[in-house]
Amino acid sequence: MALPVSACAATIAQDVAEYLRDSVRLAKDGRIFKALSPSRTFELALNIVYIAIQGLIIMMFKPPSSKCRKALAKPYGRIAVIGAGLTGISSAAHCVAHNFEVVIYEENSRDQLGGIWAHVNSTSGLQLNSMLYRFHPAVLWRKAFPQQKDIIGEITRIWKEYGLESRTKFDTEVTSVRRVPEDEKTTSQPEWIINGGEDGVFNAVIVTVGTCGKPKWVKIDGMPEDVGKDAKKNEKDEEHEDECAAGPFSYATAVKKEYEAPHQDDGKPEDDEECAAGPFSYAAAVKHEQPSEELADQRNEEDDRNKPSTSRLIETEHINHKKHRKETFAQTIIHSSQLDSMPDWKLEGKNVVVIGSGASGVEAVETVLERIEGGKGGNVWMVARSDKWIIPRNIVIDTVLACQPFGREMPLSFLWEFFLTHWHYRGVKDLVPANKGIFEGTPVVNDEFLEHVRTGRCAYVRGDPVRCTKNAVVVNERKRGTKPGDGGREIYLDADVVVLATGFEKPDVSFLDDGLFPDGYERPDLYLQNFSTEDWSILMTNSAYQSAIGTVGHFHIGIYTRILLVLLMDEGARPTPKDMKLWVDVVRFIKRGASGGAFGFFTYAELTIWLLGFHLLRPDRLRWILFIMQGWGVHSK
Repeated sequence: MALPVSACAATIAQDVAEYLRDSVRLAKDGRIFKALSPSRTFELALNIVYIAIQGLIIMMFKPPSSKCRKALAKPYGRIAVIGAGLTGISSAAHCVAHNFEVVIYEENSRDQLGGIWAHVNSTSGLQLNSMLYRFHPAVLWRKAFPQQKDIIGEITRIWKEYGLESRTKFDTEVTSVRRVPEDEKTTSQPEWIINGGEDGVFNAVIVTVGTCGKPKWVKIDGMPEDVGKDAKKNEKDEEHEDECAAGPFSYATAVKKEYEAPHQDDGKPEDDEECAAGPFSYAAAVKHEQPSEELADQRNEEDDRNKPSTSRLIETEHINHKKHRKETFAQTIIHSSQLDSMPDWKLEGKNVVVIGSGASGVEAVETVLERIEGGKGGNVWMVARSDKWIIPRNIVIDTVLACQPFGREMPLSFLWEFFLTHWHYRGVKDLVPANKGIFEGTPVVNDEFLEHVRTGRCAYVRGDPVRCTKNAVVVNERKRGTKPGDGGREIYLDADVVVLATGFEKPDVSFLDDGLFPDGYERPDLYLQNFSTEDWSILMTNSAYQSAIGTVGHFHIGIYTRILLVLLMDEGARPTPKDMKLWVDVVRFIKRGASGGAFGFFTYAELTIWLLGFHLLRPDRLRWILFIMQGWGVHSK
């Protein structure tokens, strides 16, 4: 108990010291009222309470770690963990704390510990309050919204505290997971061989490759051939709804030839404030006069010689498209995960086009605007193939939304949509998704982005990237309520930098036997959404996830791990393939008609119901409920 108390006390002391230093600095600068501001004191008090609550959680639920730092003398079994990201480290820590030996396989080097968090920019951080991102009970967040460095720091601390350094094999790609034939087994437990079997036999496998792998590069006509050449592309990957605003595409053939007039909304002239206020007012920025053929040719020649001093949106219906299609974009193209490596001087005074409207796109816009703060930047556009719901960073609102138990749009869901539209989207209501409910896809959690659009710091362009010219991105701009590929009007955005905020590729799990996922029971249609319906000893925590209102980094990681441990310890608690398929079928029946399928979207309340149902539908499992749900009992010998 002394350790969490001392850690919390040290964190609180650090916060108080920073508060006092800032107060002295403000007083020396003559800002007495700011130094004595009650709001600063109130914020400090809230943070102290926040840390104290975390200390209580640690004392109540953290599994002991002292006996895990060396090899377990008499483990209950051996488990292979594939992936050293947040989920993998948390799962392995739970295993060793409850007396199961582990080996963690990570295909990348040591500096990639942390999975996706090791690939994002240093300015990336949690979209939701960190109280909802306690991926392990031992986590101690110092801030409500920690950034990448803090998150990697906590992952690394858990990794070291539970003795996982000696249990992790970096630079080791898993190429096969093979079941030991029944006539070769030495125990009644499941037995699995990883790769060539050099690490012995495992009783279970936890696949924690997640849903975000390597950066996804998209190819648009006019981009240089070598864009993203080091990235492996998988043209068959589904669009990752949360992160990818565009998949592998070429819209030159997808966009209709007919272009509609500038769109009207609800029969009213477009409201500049509701679309993109200030200098990004489309009514003012898009030139509607039709240029002569001579003027169009003149513009093409000028584009090759000069870069415009200010950013423009120009209708291109009468520009020589044949010539533009042969052009190659001559400016900078990067993936959003590379923004850290771009020096500020390459962004200052530049026009930046961000392609993608998911969490990566919103974060990329914020990063660019932060880097060019002080008026040294050009214009910033977001090109959005589809509108995403954006909800505020408010722990109360986010929690209540996640507490909807049905995991789909319901008759009263419109009340939440009405509230968000008229409160959070005030002044930019044109950005509200027209044909998608709040409970049909993962929302973006953000407070600042809509304000950036509202004040004109960022322009929101709904449309499809068609092609690139030498100095611009041509976009098929569409009206609200249309779908990607629908007809619109072509405009071009002068671009010095194009940021592909198109998310990350879905990790490959071909190392698992196809027989583990028969037709109709592939990801995400799995038992409890994470267990193979053919074999409960294959757990895929967070690797079958698609969309949700909730979090992939919270207490369910430990619960799923402990369910696996119970199934290994108690033969009577194990489900049969028939039982597991029946569970999937029942959920599909209950959620029939849900957008994206029964498991394509869920809320955290629905997930909790699934986990409780694991016990309530089988009373013989009730004796394990405190261990599975709270982590109490079954520790290292």
